[in-house]
Amino acid sequence: MNAEDAVTSPQDGPTPRWSIGSSSGLHYGSFANSLASLTPMAVEKPAISPRRAHLAVAVLCYLNLLNYMERYTIAGVLSNIQRFFNIRDSTAGLLQTVFICSFLLLAPLFGYLGDRYNRKYIMIGGLSVWLVTAAGSSLVTESLFWLLVLLRALVGIGEASYSTIAPTIIGDLFTGGQRSIMICVFYIFIPVGSGLGYIVGAGCANLTGDWRWALRITPILGLVGLFLLVFLCPNPARGAAETHGQGVAEQTSYKEDVKYLLKNKSYVWSSFGVTAMAFLTGALAFWMPTFLSRAQVTQKIRPPCTKEPCDSTDSYIFGAVTVVTGILGASLGTGLSRWLRNKVSNADPLICAVGMLGSAPCLFITIFVASESIPATYVFIFLGELLLSLNWAVLADILLYVVIPTRRATAEALQITVCHLLGDAGSPYLIGTISDAIRKVKPGTDEWSFHSLKYSLLVCPSVGILGGLFFLMTSRYITEDRKAAQELIAGAGNEGPPPQPNPAPEPSMELSNSNK
Repeated sequence: MNAEDAVTSPQDGPTPRWSIGSSSGLHYGSFANSLASLTPMAVEKPAISPRRAHLAVAVLCYLNLLNYMERYTIAGVLSNIQRFFNIRDSTAGLLQTVFICSFLLLAPLFGYLGDRYNRKYIMIGGLSVWLVTAAGSSLVTESLFWLLVLLRALVGIGEASYSTIAPTIIGDLFTGGQRSIMICVFYIFIPVGSGLGYIVGAGCANLTGDWRWALRITPILGLVGLFLLVFLCPNPARGAAETHGQGVAEQTSYKEDVKYLLKNKSYVWSSFGVTAMAFLTGALAFWMPTFLSRAQVTQKIRPPCTKEPCDSTDSYIFGAVTVVTGILGASLGTGLSRWLRNKVSNADPLICAVGMLGSAPCLFITIFVASESIPATYVFIFLGELLLSLNWAVLADILLYVVIPTRRATAEALQITVCHLLGDAGSPYLIGTISDAIRKVKPGTDEWSFHSLKYSLLVCPSVGILGGLFFLMTSRYITEDRKAAQELIAGAGNEGPPPQPNPAPEPSMELSNSNK
C-alpha cells in the first residue's frame, strides 16, 4: 500500500491496525507525556478543525456521563426495587452482574470492529440499543423480574460499544498536551457520572413517587446525546491527528500481541491490581447506600421502609461523596505521580499500592462504625474512596508506558475483560449471596438484615489488601518494563515514517531517463 492509498482508504471497510512508533526524550512516567507519546515530534495541528474537535469531545464526555449515571441509577433506588419485586439481596445483586457480564463479553468484539469499521456508526447503533433497553427496564411489571434482568444485560451492549471506541476517537482528534487534557477530562466524568447516578435516580423517585422514573431520566437525556452524536461527532481517520489525515502502518497478529503482553510482568501484575480494585469498587458502589439505610434503621434514626418510595437520603449523600472524592483523588494521584516521578522510578505502582492498602482499614472501620455513628461512617467512606480514587489516572498511565503503542488497544481490551470478569461482574452478587446465607441464622428481623450485609461486606477490605500486594509486585518490574518499551519505541522511530510517493517527474527528466 502506498501513501496515497493510506490516505484515501475508506473508513467504512475493514482496515489493518495502524500504529505509530517514534523515538522521544520525553519522560514516560508522565501522565501527560505518555498519552502524547505516539508522535511527540508531530506538529500539533489536528486534521479536523479545533472547534469541531472540541465539540466532539464535549459530546463524548456528555455520553460518558450518561453511561455511568445509568449504571448506578439502579443502586440509588435498590431498596425500592427489592420491595417492588420482593427479591433477596443475592437476586438484587444479579442486576449488576448480568450488566457487567454482557459489557465485558462484548467489549473485545466492539474493540475489534472499532479498529476496522466506521466508529461513529458503531456508536450510534450501540447507543440506540442502550436507549431502548434502558427505557424498557422502567416498564417491567412486578411479576416479570426475569425481563428486567434480561434488559439490564442488553443495556451492556450500548456501553460496550461506546466505552471501547470513544477514547480512540479523542486520540485521533488531538496530539501532545491537548490530547492529555482531553483524555483526562473524559475520564473524570466516570466518578462524576457514577455519583450523579445515585443522586438523580433517588431524586426522580422521590419527586414522582415512582422508582421507575429513575430509569427513564437517562434515556430521555440520551436522546439528546444521540442527536448530538449524529450531527457533531466526526469519524476521523485512524491516526489523523498525528499525520494530518494520513496513516502510518505496522501490522502484528493478535497472537503475537497477546504473547507480548503475557511476558510483560508489569502489565500482568497491574492488571491483577485493577481487577481487585474493580471488585472492591463494584461491590461498594452497589451495596453501600442500602447498607447505610439499614444501619439507620438499626439505630432507630428512621423506620423500616414499608411503602414506596423508600428514603433515599443515603443515595444523595453517597453520590455526592463519590463525585467529590473522584475528582479530588484523580487530581491528587496525578499530582503525586508528577512530583515523585523524577525521584522514585517505580512511584506509580507504589501510589496505587498505598491507595489500595490505605483504603482497607478505612473500609473496615466504616463497616463496624455504621451501627454506632452515621456521621463517622461518612468520614471514613470519604477517606476510603479518596484513597481508591488516587489510582484513576495513574493506572491509565502505567498501561500506556509499559506497553508499546502498537499493542495498547489490545492491552486495554484484555484488561477490561479480565478486571470485569473477575471483579465487579461477580462482586455485587457474591456480597448479596453471603448476606442471604448469614441472614438465614435469624430471618425476619431488621437488625439482623443489617448485620448480615455488614459481615458480607468484610470481603471488600480483604480484597483491597490483596490488590495492594499486586501493585507492590508491579513496582518490582515496572522500571525494567518501561525501559524496554522505550527502547522498542525508539527503535521503531529510527526506522522512519513510511516513504512518500515521489513527485511526478518533469517532462524533460522523463525524456532524459528514457534516452538513458
